[in-house]
Amino acid sequence: MANGVRRVVTGHDREGRAIVVRDAVVGANERDNGQVRFVKIWTTDRSPADNMDERDAALRESGLTVSGGSVLRVTDVAPGHRSPMHRTSSVDYGIVLQGEIDLELDDGSVTRVRAGEIVVQRGTIHAWVNNTSEWCRIAFVLIDAAPVMVAGKTLEPTGH
Repeated sequence: MANGVRRVVTGHDREGRAIVVRDAVVGANERDNGQVRFVKIWTTDRSPADNMDERDAALRESGLTVSGGSVLRVTDVAPGHRSPMHRTSSVDYGIVLQGEIDLELDDGSVTRVRAGEIVVQRGTIHAWVNNTSEWCRIAFVLIDAAPVMVAGKTLEPTGH
């Protein structure tokens, strides 16, 4: 991903026929001294989403999530890298595209996830750890969600 990810975006012409409106490589951003590279592919700011908006939604300001919307991001994680433990206020679909990665939860449990496998992350504290010698690529779809409540206590988003 050093050069980014190719993104093809469709839309409609004046007669309502489907067309490709964007077809280009979206550049990667780096974090953690180049140990993590990510590309924000698209965002929405509401549900249902607005398919009439002609702007490039990847340029919308966002953090990991967009309030009331969604974010699609592709992330590459270097061999040996570990993310901080964190919790998001979203439902996250993590689709491993290449390599393997370990999902570590705050109770210390570790689950290995391989290419072609999917994690549905539901507001829990977790870290991503690449314990292999190869880069891992994950596509994340993050959809804004209400905070998790356990025993009457709101579990707030943390870190990352």
